[in-house]
Amino acid sequence: MKRVISLVIAVVMLSGILVGCSGGSNTGNTAGNKPVEIKIAAVGNDDHQSTIMAKYFKEELEKLYDGELKIDIYPNGSLGGEREAAEGVKLGTIQMTVVTSDGTLPAWVPDIQVLSIPYLFENKEQAYKVLDGVISEQLVPKFEEQGFKHLGFGELGFRHFTNNIREIKSAADMKGLSIRVQEAPIWFALMKSLQASAVPVSFNELYTALQQGMVDGQENPIASIATSKFNEVQKYLTLDGHTYAAVSMIMNKGFYDGLPEDLRAAIDQAAKNAVPRQREAVSAKEAEYLQQLKDSGMVVTEPDKESFVEATKDLYKLEEVKALVNPELVELVINNR
Repeated sequence: MKRVISLVIAVVMLSGILVGCSGGSNTGNTAGNKPVEIKIAAVGNDDHQSTIMAKYFKEELEKLYDGELKIDIYPNGSLGGEREAAEGVKLGTIQMTVVTSDGTLPAWVPDIQVLSIPYLFENKEQAYKVLDGVISEQLVPKFEEQGFKHLGFGELGFRHFTNNIREIKSAADMKGLSIRVQEAPIWFALMKSLQASAVPVSFNELYTALQQGMVDGQENPIASIATSKFNEVQKYLTLDGHTYAAVSMIMNKGFYDGLPEDLRAAIDQAAKNAVPRQREAVSAKEAEYLQQLKDSGMVVTEPDKESFVEATKDLYKLEEVKALVNPELVELVINNR
């Protein structure tokens, strides 16, 4: 009888061990019938370019993947500013985000600041060719080394200056202005070249900073200026197009690698499909947004662009910039645009 009881106890204990092992964790959250959960952080409002990118990615992925998904988009910086969102993705507390490519991401991949080199592209077609070509080829592996799966480049658009002090007709008129810039050293060099002061401010705090006069102005694409209603707190818009700004879709690489192969393939294809949709949508709205800004009373100026080009032409050769962005990468972009 004792042997029988011992055998029963052993069987029960073994069964418990097996049940415990079968219920182990899964990096991709695919255990059992639970849907795969993807949180996407975006700092802009529902109409912002980063949020549009997230929405199109969600739509495309839900069309492509047969399994259960729970994709939630968190706009308006509800999960933090761009730095917090990117850090959350790196740590794995957020699965995915869409952030300005040359904003906070240079903290991990400095060469992405090549997009901050002023007057690098003459039009969007040149930018698309380079982003989807040499920049992706050169930098996507570097993102992976830092724990990010870089899924694609969406559009913010060409960046322009606004301010509340005076009309800017040439580069000389920038002298003495305090301009909010992204938190990256190369933007400080750009402002220095224009004899203006660089002030880093989180995007989700920018409207208040402009309203309260903490800074004289800022620089962003037309769509960002319009959807963020900066025209309510800024009088002058200068269409200088100093840089072409992109947004990066990034996912935690450990999360991505832990997903089933069919879901990884669907994510890759969803990103590939979403990028041209987002670029087309943002471009189509740009003229409408510009007219809205004019109608709101903003003074819109097309400055002497050559004066800006001349003032910043050697920026990428400065020692402090060379320490951040390899000048050979700049020249590779120039030769392949």
